[in-house]
Amino acid sequence: MIGRHASELEEGFSVAVSSNKVSNQLMDFQYNYPTLHTTSLSFYSQQDIAAELNRFGFLALLRPPKHFLKPTSTSTNPSMINSIGSPTHTSASHADRNYASDIDHQPVRFVHRISEAGRLLPSASQWNSIELDFHLAPQSNTTYDSLPSRYSKSFDYELVITDKRYFKRFVYVSIFIVFVVLAIVLLVQFLRHKHKHHGKSKNITLALNQALMFFDAQKSGNYPSNSPVKFRGSSGLQDGNTSNPPADLKGGFYDSGKNIKFSFPTAYTITLLSWTVIEYHDKYDSIGELDHVKDIIRWGSDYLLKIFDPPNSTTAPIIIYSQVGSNHTNGYNDVTCWQRPEDMNYTRPVSACNETASDLAGEIMAALSAASIVFKEDTGYSIKLIQSAEKLFEVATKNDTGHHQGTYTAVEDCGGEARMYYDSSGYRDELIWGGTWLFFATGNTSYLGYATSNFSAAEAEETASEQGVFYWNNKLTANAVLLTRLRYFHDLGYPFEVGLGSSSNKIDLLICSYLSREIYSRTPGGLILLRPDHGEPLQFAATASFLGKLYSDYLELLRRSGVSCSSEFYSVEMLREFSISQVNYILGDNPMKMSYMVGFGNKYPTHVHHRAASIPWDDQHYSCPEGDRWLYSTDPNPNILYGAMVAGPDKFDNFLDDRDKPWFTEPTIARNAGLVAALIALHDPPYKSSDSNGTNLGIDLTGIFKNLQLVPPALLPIVSLLRRIGSPLLVLCSAQALIQTAEALMRVAEEEEATASFVEIVMATTFGIKSTA
Repeated sequence: MIGRHASELEEGFSVAVSSNKVSNQLMDFQYNYPTLHTTSLSFYSQQDIAAELNRFGFLALLRPPKHFLKPTSTSTNPSMINSIGSPTHTSASHADRNYASDIDHQPVRFVHRISEAGRLLPSASQWNSIELDFHLAPQSNTTYDSLPSRYSKSFDYELVITDKRYFKRFVYVSIFIVFVVLAIVLLVQFLRHKHKHHGKSKNITLALNQALMFFDAQKSGNYPSNSPVKFRGSSGLQDGNTSNPPADLKGGFYDSGKNIKFSFPTAYTITLLSWTVIEYHDKYDSIGELDHVKDIIRWGSDYLLKIFDPPNSTTAPIIIYSQVGSNHTNGYNDVTCWQRPEDMNYTRPVSACNETASDLAGEIMAALSAASIVFKEDTGYSIKLIQSAEKLFEVATKNDTGHHQGTYTAVEDCGGEARMYYDSSGYRDELIWGGTWLFFATGNTSYLGYATSNFSAAEAEETASEQGVFYWNNKLTANAVLLTRLRYFHDLGYPFEVGLGSSSNKIDLLICSYLSREIYSRTPGGLILLRPDHGEPLQFAATASFLGKLYSDYLELLRRSGVSCSSEFYSVEMLREFSISQVNYILGDNPMKMSYMVGFGNKYPTHVHHRAASIPWDDQHYSCPEGDRWLYSTDPNPNILYGAMVAGPDKFDNFLDDRDKPWFTEPTIARNAGLVAALIALHDPPYKSSDSNGTNLGIDLTGIFKNLQLVPPALLPIVSLLRRIGSPLLVLCSAQALIQTAEALMRVAEEEEATASFVEIVMATTFGIKSTA
């Protein structure tokens, strides 16, 4: 009988094949399924029991699935089991039966129905089962319900499945509903994030476009016809004629609402804008502003090349023009006359400096070096910028006993008139700033050595009120960020590790100071006050926002989650939130509910302290006396100076939109450079870009290091000489080609036993032509 049913068994089940095993197998079955007893198995013969079981559709010697297996007799650990009828377990011992009788088990109340054979199989679970109640035996006095089930939780919750089809339908519908709800939640979150993402992107894009337009409004010289600013024209075409000797100083930017051109903040502006392009050129390109910002940089770098006049000989003096325009001349001048630049007809004096203007020289060399990286594809122009920067570095840092270093505003003829507006407090930060950028532009480690070895001296020169502040007068903080970038992503090791390490420590402390609120206070509206006693706080908040976001990008590229200071930890997200909060304040999230960038949003300053914006562009010439009516008019400016960030509120968030109060309403190119930097840093990255480590931050991780083909010290003089020659042949060479050429020159010189002339060496190296003499 048993063998007859063997072919009908489901997979995973087996039967005993010898009748002498029936008793033991039934005892095991009694252990596993006690509720199938009629009264007691001992009252029946083995044949009766088998017949009774077959009546219910069971096979007498059925091996249950694995989850019903009983413990073996060799261990009292219920987790160690053997299957009935398996090769290693052929009978149940007396110990097994005693063990079984001592252990309470959950009664089997359910059976599986196998449709193919019409059989019922035992089950401890209600899953896919039918409830079974024999009502043949008295109920046990043991309270099984009080014991935790070792099987399915469906028993615990008294779940009864009466129809398999309905149950499956219920399960499918439930799963579908769960997925639908989950999809809706995720979609809502995504759309919210996407709306915020694109909203911020759209607003930042608009703000960035307008902020760049301000520089178009400040251009001096032959005004481009394709400029987006239509209330400006050519002006300052006689600039430089009054200098001795006369010089061509057309071009550049008017500094602010005044028509004066200051070289020091102009150089700072070009350096900072170039830095943003080097880091985030993909972002600029993705929104169609890369050519625009590069045009602005080139407009400024062309002018910086004009204001530095390299000497014709070693004995000739150095001339650096620091200013065009004045406020000290008799009669009308650039301060006392309220007049459009196009209408100027008064004398515009020129201020000139020598090599003792160390800060001015350092800032100009930084600007030219950074711009050379921006225009690296224009090799001739890039090398021209580097040549001037290297010459400036040479004269500004020479160790001659008669050479004197100092600030440009300390000398009356050099910066006496600029002292009221751009009084420099030190020069060492500008010199190491220039040295650092020269290093990135050339790969010459001697410039880096200068920057790192003089960093401590620059820190000692930094005034207490300017610590941690990055603006036209203090480059130390920004320089530390650059050196930290070098340490993180292109560490050169000895002998620069000490200087680079101290820079990264300085930046970590700076970031903590931005976030902790223990060092820097804030206005009630949330604007950080880096110089609370100075006023005009927006320019400092903008550069802090830029440095904070830039450094957070560095940390993310390093897979660092934040920075630690003492017992405090500040995450990358906290740093970004700080940067966003400062820009949002500038763009209107402040107690005045006013955007401090002109033209952005629904409410912004309309009485900006700016000559060209306040006088109608109506083809009429207005004299100085006539211009006063516009200065003191209560009417809004007739021309919207899009993108101009005004000086901003006081430390209590108060702001007065008055044209004759420049400490509230005057913009400058240096301040706007900081705003542009913050905006591009916070702009969403282009979707197509991906940084080298797989992240998508829109930052160029390695671009700033392209020129770091580390030049061996023995080749530095030759490489420098090759750059200075500037011949059409060598102008086409890249930095790496110059190194290779220098190495080849050394080899040829050795082969020719140093007897060949320089021309012969160049011919031999370039064209393979060697002298037969």
